[in-house]
Amino acid sequence: MNSIASLNRREALYGIGAGLGTVALNSILKGMDAGKSFKVAHHSAKAKRCIFLMMEGGPSHIDTFDPKPMLTKQHLKKFNRGGDMESAMSSGDRYYVKSPFEFIKAGESGADISTEWEHFKEVVDDVCFYRGAQVESVNHPTACYQLNTGNRFGGDPGVGAWVNYGLGTLNDNLPGFVVLPRTSYPQGGAANWSNGFLPADYQGTPLRPTGSPILDLIPPQGVTRERQRLNLDLMSQLNNEHLGRRPDRSELGARINSYELAYRMQMEVPEVLDLAGENQSTLEAYGIGDSKTDSFGRKCLMARRLVEQGVRFVQAYAGNWDSHDYIARAHGSLIRSVDKPIAALIKDLKERGMLEDTLVVWCGEFGRTPDNGLRGGSASYGRDHNAKAMTMWFAGGGSKAGHTIGATDEIGAEAVECVHHIRDVHVTLLHLMGLDDNKLTYYHAGRHKQLSQFGGQVIRELLA
Repeated sequence: MNSIASLNRREALYGIGAGLGTVALNSILKGMDAGKSFKVAHHSAKAKRCIFLMMEGGPSHIDTFDPKPMLTKQHLKKFNRGGDMESAMSSGDRYYVKSPFEFIKAGESGADISTEWEHFKEVVDDVCFYRGAQVESVNHPTACYQLNTGNRFGGDPGVGAWVNYGLGTLNDNLPGFVVLPRTSYPQGGAANWSNGFLPADYQGTPLRPTGSPILDLIPPQGVTRERQRLNLDLMSQLNNEHLGRRPDRSELGARINSYELAYRMQMEVPEVLDLAGENQSTLEAYGIGDSKTDSFGRKCLMARRLVEQGVRFVQAYAGNWDSHDYIARAHGSLIRSVDKPIAALIKDLKERGMLEDTLVVWCGEFGRTPDNGLRGGSASYGRDHNAKAMTMWFAGGGSKAGHTIGATDEIGAEAVECVHHIRDVHVTLLHLMGLDDNKLTYYHAGRHKQLSQFGGQVIRELLA
């Protein structure tokens, strides 16, 4: 709920200060009278918002949701790798590597899932697993860029920026696109959630995982709201004069808007991100208070609270899944750190009646190989990068719950059924949110650009 909208006019004006500038005043009162700054979708769709769970580093499909019994038979036998995805990591002797984890058939759907997923197995019937996606790069930065922006080389808008651009926000006091990163940013940095060539208003707003979610959000001691308002009015006047002389510079308009948004966020963000109002059972369900799950548990709960308050797109990062060695230890620990929070998120959304119109996406930038070099001896085996095979899943928002779509070959080296480039995954995500990739364009550098880069197709098998 927009907190400004819950105030009457006199209360709003009093709380904001008598010095409120004309532009800002009109904007806020317009929001009070006319509702939120949302746009009309291209077609009807169930999903109104999206929570994107990004497992940075490349989680292994073979050790999570895509069991390969053949690898058990071939374990530590010589493996010859070929094809056009050769990389420096493929040099030297290579060996088949079995999964160190056991697998079960979970839920009524019989979804394949490793036993490390102790809690997630309870919600698999709400999930659509997809094994057919492929990307083009085996390097982390370029693969992250492609997964997030469609472009391997960065510089283009992130998928959240496109959704924000296409649908707008449901709460004028919060950003339309919020990012919950790790303490260290993913490879490629903030370009993963950039606005690219879109107006700067649409870029992702990262919230810090610890301390103040946004630096300098709270004014220093002694600075009143009235004083802030007067300062903002002066800056707005100067910036608008500057913009008038440079109408082609969208960054200037975005800067003005960002100052006003930051001012409004002072009232809304602390409340939205304050978990003290949640009951103890909810905190425990998300694993908050447990050192193993606290970090990602907080992100998942904050993601639910943010979309509940009208944020259109939330991306939460977890990692690092780059397990070249000791995959049993590395992946085991990582799975346990996200297992309980993710299960709690899906259950929470469902109990609140929000899963139907909230799309949840889980993926990494690529999958991992069925082979590995024996660096440090056979006990330390792990897996390398694989752009030709990966597993991702969708929940809610019109996705096909309780199904597994696509398949990889008998050793998990390559997708062989319902195979689609990541651009088609992007097109499908937009479609589930009511957006047509061919219509969601922005004219830049001489052509109308789109998330898919040059067009793609909806993966119909993933739709309910």
